[in-house]
Amino acid sequence: MRTVTHWIGGKPVTGESTRTSPVWNPATGEQQAEVLLANRADVDTAVRSAAAAFASWSQSSLSQRTKILFNFRELVNARTQELAEIVSDEHGKVVSDARGEVQRGLEVIEYACGIPTLLKGDYSDQVSTGVDLFSFREPLGVCAGITPFNFPVMVPMWMHPVAIACGNTFVLKPSERDPSASELVARLWAEAGLPDGVFNVVHGDKESVDALLEHRDVAAVSFVGSTPIARYIHERGTAGGKRVQALGGAKNHAVVLPDAPIDYAADHMVGAAFGSAGERCMAISATVAVGGAADDLVAAVSEKARAVKVGPGREADSEMGPVVTAAAKERIVGLIGSGAEQGAELAVDGRGLTVPGHEDGFFVGPTVIDRVRPEMDVYREEVFGPVLSVVRADDVDAAIALINANPYGNGTAIFTSSGEAARRFQRGVNIGMIGINVPIPVPMAYYSFGGWKDSLFGDKHIHGPEGVSFYTRAKVVTSRWPHVEQATGASYHFPTAT
Repeated sequence: MRTVTHWIGGKPVTGESTRTSPVWNPATGEQQAEVLLANRADVDTAVRSAAAAFASWSQSSLSQRTKILFNFRELVNARTQELAEIVSDEHGKVVSDARGEVQRGLEVIEYACGIPTLLKGDYSDQVSTGVDLFSFREPLGVCAGITPFNFPVMVPMWMHPVAIACGNTFVLKPSERDPSASELVARLWAEAGLPDGVFNVVHGDKESVDALLEHRDVAAVSFVGSTPIARYIHERGTAGGKRVQALGGAKNHAVVLPDAPIDYAADHMVGAAFGSAGERCMAISATVAVGGAADDLVAAVSEKARAVKVGPGREADSEMGPVVTAAAKERIVGLIGSGAEQGAELAVDGRGLTVPGHEDGFFVGPTVIDRVRPEMDVYREEVFGPVLSVVRADDVDAAIALINANPYGNGTAIFTSSGEAARRFQRGVNIGMIGINVPIPVPMAYYSFGGWKDSLFGDKHIHGPEGVSFYTRAKVVTSRWPHVEQATGASYHFPTAT
């Protein structure tokens, strides 16, 4: 049985803890590896390694950092297929989808390669007689990332390339469900020339998370995961004086108006709801069919859902793979059943799907549930599976009100041919990321990613300009260099511009 180890101080480390957790192959239902689970002493070792490396890395030149970042970018790009296959084997998503995940991670690395420009400060000459004023940004110290199972390459890359480019050191605690991609990424950082201790990986569960939150040498914590855990991370981290950005869950709606091209909208609903088996924080899990669009939309989406080819992620013709664990499958199946019990209509029922040759895999078929109401469990909860709920609304204003009443505020979309309706929608919804005829509005790396309401705890979104701001703090310097013969005694009144 292969054992996935930690990466501390530039090398693989087993650590003190002997606790392990199974790593499954979701397509077969078989255990393929075990991952070590760090205890507090292991986390302390990783943080101390990062703290020691910070002393020199924080003083490294921008030229040195960018050289390493460019090297890292080339190595990740060359190993994209290998990373994608690792993700597919442990997460279950199809390889083509996993390659897309790596590509979106690469875009953040490329953004971080521009760090000399991103860290430029401001300068004001002669703000007062003989006085100049300028600002610059400095790194924080040891930064930690706690990341989810659904994007084991991309989400960590939303964090560590930017943090490291800014001069910080980093400790990553990836999901124990699919840990192997982080091990390869650590090796690629080392191959790129990153000094030992700047990037570290500790695997674990709640014990290691709490150890990071309570460690006095951790300056900042980035998190992506469910809303209850995001709230916990934010409360515990900020109570300890740490800077925290904690991205939580979502219930993303896509509104389809009667003037939208139904076939076009249905294609995007299917891709957004069932891609990666719905295990995306930006997946469309609720479609709001407005007025006369409902019946035609349900019929089109149902037809396309039945045609989705479900199979192992490694098979080239698979369009959707299994969900990550048996427990995830059980939870999703339970929510589908609750929708039917509470009065919704199962237009397409994905329960009981069997993939020949993979009967023990964690498969749930694409599911479409019509006439869902806001009080139903399948609507209220983040399903995180291949389930699309259809809610009916009378008009666009009713759709906006429905979305704004939801506690989540991550992403939303509208499908329409009306510019007026689209503009009313984008101004009216209380959501952080909006798509117009785009189902999954994830911004490019040079913008920042993040939602509102219960989808984000903290002031800063992730990557992009807000990511650079999160991983640095500003200094403002007021400077005077007087001629010696003009020097005067100290002034004790409040300084003014004269």
